[in-house]
Amino acid sequence: MKQDIFQAIADPTRRAILTLIAVQALTPNAMAEKFDMSRQAVSKHIKVLHECELIKPEQSGREIYYHLNAKKMQEFDNWLAQFRKNWETQFNQLDKVLSTIKKQKK
Repeated sequence: MKQDIFQAIADPTRRAILTLIAVQALTPNAMAEKFDMSRQAVSKHIKVLHECELIKPEQSGREIYYHLNAKKMQEFDNWLAQFRKNWETQFNQLDKVLSTIKKQKK
């Protein structure tokens, strides 16, 4: 069963893993060294991220390196963009209101 991307990124450990592998591909053991948890626990997080297609494995000899799937992250960013425009409009309107209030107090 494919995991929900929103549930995947809701977990702070999985977000931290995504941040780590955005910089460079890592093996599960290398990831586990960065966290205060077992390799098995990290592997469960990796499984969820992989099922959501947020990370991609690449075999290199005996090791598996996980890379960030930028294409999937772009899909997620495109989905968020529709809300970002609305938020920016609302923040700009709030800025105008606050500026008006500030001017009235002077």
